Amino acid sequence: MLNINVMKRSLIVILILTGILSWNCSRTIDKPSLKQSFEAGTAKINEALPVISQTKGFDLMSLSGDLNKSAEDYHDSITLDLIAGIYDFMPDTFICYRYMKPFWTFKKTGESDKMIVNLPQRMMFHPRYLLNVTPPDTVPVNDFTITASDYHFYYSFWNRYDYSLSAGLTLKSEDIGTLDVKAAGASFADQSYSSAFAFTDDYSILVTSEKGDTSVRSFALMEGDKALLKETSVFIWKDFRMGEKVYTVSVGNIDIVRTTGIDSIQVFLDGTLQKTAAAKITDVDGDDGSICHHRDILLTFDDGTTAKLSELIGPAREILKTLVDSMHSMYFAKHVVDYIALNIYYQPYFMRH
Repeated sequence: MLNINVMKRSLIVILILTGILSWNCSRTIDKPSLKQSFEAGTAKINEALPVISQTKGFDLMSLSGDLNKSAEDYHDSITLDLIAGIYDFMPDTFICYRYMKPFWTFKKTGESDKMIVNLPQRMMFHPRYLLNVTPPDTVPVNDFTITASDYHFYYSFWNRYDYSLSAGLTLKSEDIGTLDVKAAGASFADQSYSSAFAFTDDYSILVTSEKGDTSVRSFALMEGDKALLKETSVFIWKDFRMGEKVYTVSVGNIDIVRTTGIDSIQVFLDGTLQKTAAAKITDVDGDDGSICHHRDILLTFDDGTTAKLSELIGPAREILKTLVDSMHSMYFAKHVVDYIALNIYYQPYFMRH
């Protein structure tokens, strides 16, 4: 009996030791190195951006150009309750005598606490048709829908404004994404905005900017609630000009941070400082200091090998640049959604009802 008990205890000890060893081995295997994490992070970026670029949401969010007709100054404040309802585009125009300019007609066809607008898709993807008030030869199909659940534009002189837009977009009744914009200005030197677009593949893009004594500019490429790529620049006034105080670029679980007053650029993996890793940030003269343009990151790993961010994300960076630049300008909100809202708002009362 004694031998049996001894054997049982020995077996238990062996099992415990085996479990500990297995756990330690698995823990070592499951934790990727800095190099592996960087390569995995850039691979996800390269996977995400080509998918995004093939969506209709990307086509809308990457719109750009000089559309001076839609850049006029309007001095009225508009709230959602003033333009709420269901509207259908009509291939006809009317003259707004207050501003002495032609507007498209949007016929109110139903009641809603939202602004729901049905119009031809070519006016969305090619805004020149939206701004050109010459009636088309054939009646276009209203196959694109904007559903704004939140919209207001409070305006006053001296760059004081408060703007909000939340809108879902559908093409031929299929969801193509959701846009959320917030912007505010107390003066020329005190302004902020954020613009986010959620695509249909669980990807989203967020850009923000704050201008004041301390200014912040950032963007983030997201998959669900995880940032695949994020860049943030913090500026402060120094010697009568804005200088970069903190710059951070995050690739997956890696953070690369440059801070004024610290001799070296710090590299973190899962929040832990990598003391043997090194990074170098390069800029081209006159650049705005963003990896979307000419700024680049050279990372040196523990084994002495190096990798450039621009080389690893390659063509994906061009897609990102197009998207981030357009969203920083709030192009789609300003030149498309606002233009439609103003059309509806300025229509004579009897044409809106």
